[in-house]
Amino acid sequence: MIDFVGKRYWYFLISAIIIIPGIISLIVFGLKPGIDFRSGTNMTLHLTPAVEEAKLRQSLADLGYPDAVVQRTGEGDFVIRLREISTDERQALVTGIGMASGSQVAVRDFALVSPVVAAETARNAAIGVIVAAVGILLYISWAFRRMPKPFRWGTCAVIALIHDVLLVMGVFSILGWVAGVEIDALFITGMLTVAGYSVHDTIVVFDRIRENMTKGIGGGFETTVNFSIVQTFTRSLNTSLTVLFVLAALFLLGGVTIRYFILVLLIGVTTGTYSSICNASQLLIVWERGEWGRFIGLKPRPTQA
Repeated sequence: MIDFVGKRYWYFLISAIIIIPGIISLIVFGLKPGIDFRSGTNMTLHLTPAVEEAKLRQSLADLGYPDAVVQRTGEGDFVIRLREISTDERQALVTGIGMASGSQVAVRDFALVSPVVAAETARNAAIGVIVAAVGILLYISWAFRRMPKPFRWGTCAVIALIHDVLLVMGVFSILGWVAGVEIDALFITGMLTVAGYSVHDTIVVFDRIRENMTKGIGGGFETTVNFSIVQTFTRSLNTSLTVLFVLAALFLLGGVTIRYFILVLLIGVTTGTYSSICNASQLLIVWERGEWGRFIGLKPRPTQA
């Protein structure tokens, strides 16, 4: 039998090594907000004949929009994000692009986000994540109410959830700093999806631990937890790989508009599977054995035999 619980501090170390650079990036650079979280304009243009993305970006710079973000879609359209502009400025911009590129320009989509709407969207997104975490804590504590100290189970699940959320946010903070990747409303949707998947996988492991404890399988708590992880490991891995294969296909073939949403899910499903097996369940043992002092680098309190 694989000894998962005996290596728990190695798992915690791996998590720390992966998460700390992202946390540093979040503190220093933060997340780069997209059009949904700041005032600005989002346009989708179709040029006939088509032009190169670099040429269109240069045309925008020549027209006074050097900071415009240009993305080519799978259908040959261009998604352009730039500062807030008026209707007259939009018409002048479309005309200027057509003259500079020698193409006919059709506006397929145009969206204007005001500062008030952007601030409200950011606030609602933060509230949504917090409410989801609190709801998960209360639900798991209730679902495991027949177990000793059920609040521990919910707390460990939420800590694993925070681990997954921080990892995804850290990766996107680094990508925003290095590659200019912005977050939008789809990013929040992806984060909530990751939260749901992470907790779902954690509950599967926790439920098997509860079942084995009720039946008296495994003997001591550590042995029961390890036995339960081994029992659910193949199921968790197969489920996650099935999801990851689909997400990988969507990431490669799904087009630019959902690419970063799919990337959130790819990272989240991977880390959610890892945290369910290597973090959430191991934290139950740390708490049961009173090892929190050792976990945070302090001397642990003596444990009873």
